[in-house]
Amino acid sequence: MTIALDDLRGADVVAFLEEHVTQLRDVTPPGSSHALDLDGLRAPDVRFWTITGDDGELVGCAALKTLTAEHAELKSMRTAGHRTRQGVATALLRHVLGEARAAGFGRVSLETGSFEFFAPARALYARHGFTGCEPFGDYRLDPHSTFMTLELRP
Repeated sequence: MTIALDDLRGADVVAFLEEHVTQLRDVTPPGSSHALDLDGLRAPDVRFWTITGDDGELVGCAALKTLTAEHAELKSMRTAGHRTRQGVATALLRHVLGEARAAGFGRVSLETGSFEFFAPARALYARHGFTGCEPFGDYRLDPHSTFMTLELRP
């Protein structure tokens, strides 16, 4: 697998993200979906990576949004449905956390769903040291959201 910064201009990336946003809006109550659209992901405070399989197929993506000089948010983490439980998300998460450390962030936080559909994502984040936290940034308490954070510095 290969992980690379992406400019979000390729048709395959656009389609992959459109499918992601559509899926999240289908399973999340109105007002509780916080996925960034293409314009949001192209903002100057966001870095976006894709991961491709050995055959060049796009199999996942993730973004890191700067909140402050010390704090970043993990956004748009997604694995292609046919590639779940094959190490794609783990490889991507490790990469993005390494990039966050290299950029000098002391903490990475995320928002994900609180219901069963998102249980595998919450388990992945917990395996990598994320713990529950209060809402951060512009988020507010929402029964459909789970907030998690990871301190990057000892």
